[in-house]
Amino acid sequence: MTIKVLIADDHRILREGLNNLLENENDISVVGEATNGREAVALAGELKPDVVIMDISMPDLNGIEATRRLVYSGTGIRVLALSMYSDSRFVKQMIEAGASGYLLKDSAFGELVTAIRSVAADRIYISPGASSPVVQEFVLGRSGGKPIVPPLTTLEQEVLQLTAEGKSIPDIARHMRLSVSMVEIHRQHLMDKLGLHSIAELTKYAVREGITDLET
Repeated sequence: MTIKVLIADDHRILREGLNNLLENENDISVVGEATNGREAVALAGELKPDVVIMDISMPDLNGIEATRRLVYSGTGIRVLALSMYSDSRFVKQMIEAGASGYLLKDSAFGELVTAIRSVAADRIYISPGASSPVVQEFVLGRSGGKPIVPPLTTLEQEVLQLTAEGKSIPDIARHMRLSVSMVEIHRQHLMDKLGLHSIAELTKYAVREGITDLET
């Protein structure tokens, strides 16, 4: 059986490189490419891949939220995170969002193929470079002494990312198809939850938590 793969990453050279390498695998077929999380969710609905290779930091909608939407859509699509981050925060967030695997971008290509086959077979695959932090977070239950932040809603996550990427409230309202007043309410709620008081502080938080990297 051929494993259908969708690649979601905002760097064209990485998408094309993975596509060229994977086309040599007899049991893997790349069916599409997405440049951000929102496009990944839309294309996954159209193309019905078995596995989505998902970057974390992407514009418009980050890979964590995109993974959550994909997994809880009930389609059975598996998500394999492919990220530069080995920090336990990012591994934890992706696994909690429903990802079946987490692979570091400096991994060998052979490991990527193994990871794709593993998650397609409904097995969990965690890159050795990221597995130690996962054990610390989930098995040992360590919080690193950081205060626990109340979870943000899906809308608050989206408002946070778009705010950090420099979009105005009217721009966010048009983008999310909400009223300006509703966007203002969501932004105030997330600021209250996070104990932040300015756009600059929201932006720093979004970058630190991997919600956006502001590279694009």
